[in-house]
Amino acid sequence: DNRGGDNRGGFNRDDRAPRSFDRGDRGGFNRDNRGGFNRDDRGGRSFDRGDRAPRRFDDKRDDRRDDKRSDSPRTQNAWQDRREAPQRTAKQEAHIDVVHERLTADSVAAEQVEGQSFSDLGLGDNICRALLELGAPSPFPIQAATIGPILAGKDVLGRGRTGSGKTIAFGAPLVEAILRTRTGGERTYGRSPQALIVAPTRELALQIDRTVQPIARSVGLFTTQIYGGVPQGKQVGALRKGVDIIIGTPGRIQDLERQGKLDLSQIQIAVLDEADHMCDLGFLEPVQEILRMTKKDGQKLLFSATLDREVSALVDEFLKDPQVYEVAGEDQDSGTIDHQVLVIDQRSKRDVIEQIAGREGRTIIFSRTRSFADELVEQLEDANISAIALHGDLNQAKRTRNIERFSKGRASVLVATDVAARGIHVDDVDLVVQADAPDEYKTYMHRSGRTGRAGNEGRVITLIPRNRRRRMSELLSRAEIDAPFRDAQPGDALIDELAG
Repeated sequence: DNRGGDNRGGFNRDDRAPRSFDRGDRGGFNRDNRGGFNRDDRGGRSFDRGDRAPRRFDDKRDDRRDDKRSDSPRTQNAWQDRREAPQRTAKQEAHIDVVHERLTADSVAAEQVEGQSFSDLGLGDNICRALLELGAPSPFPIQAATIGPILAGKDVLGRGRTGSGKTIAFGAPLVEAILRTRTGGERTYGRSPQALIVAPTRELALQIDRTVQPIARSVGLFTTQIYGGVPQGKQVGALRKGVDIIIGTPGRIQDLERQGKLDLSQIQIAVLDEADHMCDLGFLEPVQEILRMTKKDGQKLLFSATLDREVSALVDEFLKDPQVYEVAGEDQDSGTIDHQVLVIDQRSKRDVIEQIAGREGRTIIFSRTRSFADELVEQLEDANISAIALHGDLNQAKRTRNIERFSKGRASVLVATDVAARGIHVDDVDLVVQADAPDEYKTYMHRSGRTGRAGNEGRVITLIPRNRRRRMSELLSRAEIDAPFRDAQPGDALIDELAG
């Protein structure tokens, strides 16, 4: 009663400026009068479903989604639930289990053959010269094991971690096989592609093309890349002229096929690279649909770092009596990679990362979120350490430019999110730092696959807080990796020693 009642000035309900809640009287907030935000008046951004460019299968959206799902375990689980394949019956599940066990049992270890050359495996002189120029004078184990069966027309399942030479293992014999089956020496205008290589990310598709393209050109064949996040005009133009080999991601491949601008009916060799990662990203159904559009009696090649049940389902449907090869010890601690776990105070994480990154040589740092990646880059730049970022918020041109800067040594540190875990193919990266520990062992394997490539030595350092020791031990146990746990804090000589 002493607050002034109706005379409080300005707050009296009767004295306030009229704020009618009638929808037609709100002035600037009226749906029809908002100016620029009206559904019909926004100009160029109509939300009518018929006017939107189809983006359901856009690879850029998939990259952003994959990036977002890593923000927290809760978010990751939510995305995992949404990405799950249609439920199979108990009988189908039991059948997949049998297939998985059979593939594991039938796996043949790929081993190095002393004195063996690519020509011994059946590749032509031009292709062998192209491989030599690419820095591959002799075959790696996975290449020595798979090239012969691929040239013989067999379906092949190759299992080996990233950096074991899988791209040449399928790329070189694929080119040789197309060359053998091509009738006449003329390349007809507008010809349909004969081979298809499907990768989960744009970066990986570009890396594959950098290897396969010079091999193909050495014998007069042409490749083109098809992926989302960029205008499709250039890709469609290449298809109209005619190409022999397509390298792309599921989203854009499916999109162009539905538009009638890509003919998959003449594909005689189809390759799935990093098949397990495609299943993780929710591409199982699109990949199945793509493979069903290719020749039924065509050759199918599947390469993967791990062999899980979804990959086994793909093998069961599309590969006929596959030859299964595995690089010896790929599921276990690789002899070329040293694994270390540093237990730190979470508050000192940034200082520890800065101390590690201030070294010579190329370093890749993995973060869970895009914002943390950008913050680390800014901090390292302030400390006069050349660093760049790679994540889903960057457009394709920027991402390609950053990878090129890193591979050519113009930046010594690359801070990346998991969306780029399988698209970074730089052979001389000798250190990988996991600023945020992964939530599953497959992610750990894919990240660590950025170092120790092509037989080189590498090191993986994982930073964890004390309350994550048990969870990290379980993850390493599942990955069959033995890594010591060491306590560390900023300024420790141990950190400088591990950083080299």
